[in-house]
Amino acid sequence: MRFGVIADDFTGASDIASFFVKGGLSTVLYTGIPKIDEAPKAEVCVIALKTRTQNPKDAVKDSLEAIAWLKEQGAQQFYIKYCSTFDSTPEGNIGPICDAVMEELDVPYTILCPALPVNGRIVKEGCLYVNGVPLDKSPMKDHPLTPMWDCDLVHLMDAQSKFPSVKMSDTLYKEEVNEEITRIAAQNKQSHFYIIPDYEKEEDAEKLVQVFGGLKLITGGSGLAYPLAKMYKENAEANGFERSDSPALLLAGSCSEATRNQITEYQRSGGKAYFMDPLKLISGEESVEKIWDVISQNKEESILVYSSDTPEKVRDIQQQGKEEVAGRLEKATADLAELAVQAGFHRIIVAGGETSGAVAKRLGYKGYHIGDSISPGVPVMIPIEDKRIRMVFKSGNFGQSDFFLQALSLT
Repeated sequence: MRFGVIADDFTGASDIASFFVKGGLSTVLYTGIPKIDEAPKAEVCVIALKTRTQNPKDAVKDSLEAIAWLKEQGAQQFYIKYCSTFDSTPEGNIGPICDAVMEELDVPYTILCPALPVNGRIVKEGCLYVNGVPLDKSPMKDHPLTPMWDCDLVHLMDAQSKFPSVKMSDTLYKEEVNEEITRIAAQNKQSHFYIIPDYEKEEDAEKLVQVFGGLKLITGGSGLAYPLAKMYKENAEANGFERSDSPALLLAGSCSEATRNQITEYQRSGGKAYFMDPLKLISGEESVEKIWDVISQNKEESILVYSSDTPEKVRDIQQQGKEEVAGRLEKATADLAELAVQAGFHRIIVAGGETSGAVAKRLGYKGYHIGDSISPGVPVMIPIEDKRIRMVFKSGNFGQSDFFLQALSLT
């Protein structure tokens, strides 16, 4: 095993796994720490945790347990994968997790590299931008669970981490980089610290890997996975999984602008869709049974069931109680996915990180082969336990407007 990866949620795990596969490394993904007797026969093992929204104490505990398991399986390098928009409040988990793992692995420093230029996330002068807009001015500022309150990565980490962070925008591509790191270490007079390199263009990744690719610990989004994989293997192999002819159930819980546009495009194309109203679910006027009746009226046809709505309407709905609304929607979505698989739907396509996590947990598959990507960071996933099934889990902000149509054509 070359790389052992821990990811903060399920869609983040499938995101980074897809880039390792694209670069040519065999990759398996597990939902939680697997209970298996023999090591995974893969060059990359990705463990999907739920640390993005856990309380910090549990997030650190789960992360260290996953790192310990990966060490036991012989991982040579480690990668902490968090969201490419660094969506974390001052009480967030990225700092505590990275601090704990850096101490556990006894490494003096690592990098913070959340950028993913192919999806519009870049770091310039230590600040994170989304489609050219500073993080805290972007639509991400309205995220219902982890609102983005700043774009400066030093400010974000200073609020969370006990170790200092240093920007390295001008020095990165100079030969004196090792001397610069030594100077930073002496200046900070601490045993651990973070380096924040700029990453504005896709071609920057190759230079970043040349400088930092050999570190025992790397942290960031999925932007470095592809060049890291290429560094160890030049030619990717075909995944060998064919497309399914089964009808598909598409489920959308994300309220991001990207997902809402994808729903609109799907409906405009003539795709069948059904709105799952959160307030009606809470009042009892709507139920999983009623929605399933609509789906099962024509089991030969794919259908999209969505609860996605505008930020304004989401805030109004959350007056009923944020946790209650989220819990009802996640349970209903997971119930529908389970019923669909039992009824012979072999394609399940899910939009939204929390929604994907709920569906993955309910279906209970412990591991996945990683197939081709529908869009950057969103692969087709085939459960190890049932190779008839094709799963797609995407972060709400990923994919072009025709994402659902692309997913249907490639699963």
